[in-house]
Amino acid sequence: MVDWPVSFQFVVAVLATWRVAHLVAREDGPFDVIVRVRARAGDTSIGRLMDCPHCLGLWIAMPLAAWVARTPGQWLVAWLGIAGGASMAQRWLEREPHV
Repeated sequence: MVDWPVSFQFVVAVLATWRVAHLVAREDGPFDVIVRVRARAGDTSIGRLMDCPHCLGLWIAMPLAAWVARTPGQWLVAWLGIAGGASMAQRWLEREPHV
């Protein structure tokens, strides 16, 4: 396997986190699987989590931070940075166009 620079791993982790969080929170998914799971979860804690891409991003970023980081301190910073980057991407995409 090719060794990727840590900065590239971080960017890939941010994009992957955003992609999965957006898929779960805002899309129907292939064959409507995600929308059915979201509907079944309803107003439970899991259902409310599935409606929030920013909340999902925190959980999705957790294992990806372990891929980027080498120490527990790096993991914590990478976790928050990856989740923050994904959240920024989501906010950027949700903003209203300037009139």
